[in-house]
Amino acid sequence: MRDEDEGHGMLEKALNLVGLNQSFSRRDFIKLSGVTIVGISALGALGAKAGKKMPLIILDKAEGIVIADPTKCVGCRRCELACTEFNDGKASPTMARIKVNRNLNFGPKGVYAGQRGQGNWGNGLITQDFCKQCPHPVPCANACPNDAIIIQPPTNARVVDAKKCIGCKMCQKACPWEMMSFDSDTNKATKCFLCNGKPKCVEACPAEALTYVAWRDVTDQVSPRVIPTAVIPPDKAEACKQCHKK
Repeated sequence: MRDEDEGHGMLEKALNLVGLNQSFSRRDFIKLSGVTIVGISALGALGAKAGKKMPLIILDKAEGIVIADPTKCVGCRRCELACTEFNDGKASPTMARIKVNRNLNFGPKGVYAGQRGQGNWGNGLITQDFCKQCPHPVPCANACPNDAIIIQPPTNARVVDAKKCIGCKMCQKACPWEMMSFDSDTNKATKCFLCNGKPKCVEACPAEALTYVAWRDVTDQVSPRVIPTAVIPPDKAEACKQCHKK
């Protein structure tokens, strides 16, 4: 407890030195404990230049995540319909935040495994792809030039702020699993926000193939679908570079 109190005091002094002199609780200290004092100082100096505001970088983890069991999925795709009907008022599976596909595909060259394939030829499973609610660094949020991807209580899900989104699609290019969706009617990006803790896809699944559980990092368990091509805005790149100095 004494070490934690000392750390709390040191961090508060560091924040004061860089002009971030705001009071914060013990809980806030625990959240910030992963950020070094050197990193905080660097961020403060960066924000002070030319009066620029601090770049939005998500550090908090989400509270929950949707996980899927492909062996139970029957391919009805009710989850996709439930997602868009509840959130967007229209039936549009292509815009759903959960993506359902069979990983054995057919084409002009015969049978082949698509990008979601497993093994040499795919195993025929119907797979449900979902947002990983990535821990820091959050690819889609870091790539957004307008800070339109934020965290939203009570789940701390990574959410698109439609008021800030300019429809540039940089977030789509940044996600290694292609989990960003885009509404062509509104020209806005969208993604899973866990339906504020009560995911409609989970409720709609007749096979109980989807489950809402406490968050855990699954980014190292699912191979990237694509190579991200988004460019991180310079201010965020500099902030990350300073904070992660070895």
